[in-house]
Amino acid sequence: MNELQQSPTDQAFVQNPYPFYERARAAGPFFHWTDYKLVCTGNAAAVNAIFRDRRFGREPVEPLPVPAHLAPFYAVEAHSMLELEPPRHTRLRTLVLRAFTSRRIAGLGPEIAALATELAAAIPPGTSDLLDSFARPLPVRIIARLLGVPEEMAPDLLRWSNAMVGMYMAGRTRDMEDKAVAATEAFVAFLRAYIDERRARPADDLITQLIAAEMEGDKLTTDELISTCILLLNAGHEATVHTIGNGVKTLLETRTPLSALAPENVDSTVEEILRFDPALHMFTRHAYEDIEVMGHTFHRGDQVALLLAAANRDPGVWDAPYDFRPNRSVNPHASFGAGLHFCVGAPLARLELQIALPILFQTHPNLRLANAPRYADVYHFHGLAALDVTR
Repeated sequence: MNELQQSPTDQAFVQNPYPFYERARAAGPFFHWTDYKLVCTGNAAAVNAIFRDRRFGREPVEPLPVPAHLAPFYAVEAHSMLELEPPRHTRLRTLVLRAFTSRRIAGLGPEIAALATELAAAIPPGTSDLLDSFARPLPVRIIARLLGVPEEMAPDLLRWSNAMVGMYMAGRTRDMEDKAVAATEAFVAFLRAYIDERRARPADDLITQLIAAEMEGDKLTTDELISTCILLLNAGHEATVHTIGNGVKTLLETRTPLSALAPENVDSTVEEILRFDPALHMFTRHAYEDIEVMGHTFHRGDQVALLLAAANRDPGVWDAPYDFRPNRSVNPHASFGAGLHFCVGAPLARLELQIALPILFQTHPNLRLANAPRYADVYHFHGLAALDVTR
């Protein structure tokens, strides 16, 4: 197995990680990334196989030690279905899906359209940052409405979420950890009081539905409700912000015609945006027994990193994978995961992109980049620091 060194905070990598992914994949299905001390794969077949194999999972075989100063953060993670395996994962996901229904998500369509229209119309003349005016407010306000959280809380939700996701970034510092813990404590305090209010005064929102969701007499505890709401709020907007930004950047840089966002074409264009430059680049799994995958033997307790963006450009799956082709006959990409942990919020993210992008470009058909966008140092996420445009 090849040993490869590549700092995830190196600016050349931050701006374009794909040459490294290509070099790593060309050497075989697995390589050892020395900076992470992890076996990794960007091979699409290996990524898909590990995602779907129940002998791999999110929970470590042996609980990892938690430093005392990070206890509040990991107390929330302990009830997050993203970090759990069956039977706890099955129970939580089933209860969440009873509230987070496809009908409820589809019903958000008119609200997404109205909000996208409002935000697009308010983009200031001249040069402005589209992340601030459009990409950030849209998903956070929609997820706040869905949950029933007051929309005026959106700035707090963004601030808390941004601080908490710092825990997953390469090269995190003690200052980042302290900010994440402070944000976690503020988030938990707010949600605990808000859930108590919703128990007393139910409403037509997702938090009320989560409170009511039941399986064989079993309901979500308050701590589970808090962790679930934090997961839905953070995951429900963080990746979508990056995807909107990356997607608009790609559409403008490639001079993609507006016809790609027509009703009959927008679904395939959105899937190509998700494939071409996704918001999440790495996701890890633990081996629960000794298992061989494509010639490499994992032992019980081993960890493997799945490089989603690399898998999305595997030439064994896609023709000319480095070309952005909105009319591509899309094979399933890895951006939402697969198997047991397939992203619960995927239908909402797709709907927001399918509705918001056409409205943005219909409102501003002459939208163009004001300068070359740069990606932020947020790996293993992948999103822009700013998206300055001129309309």
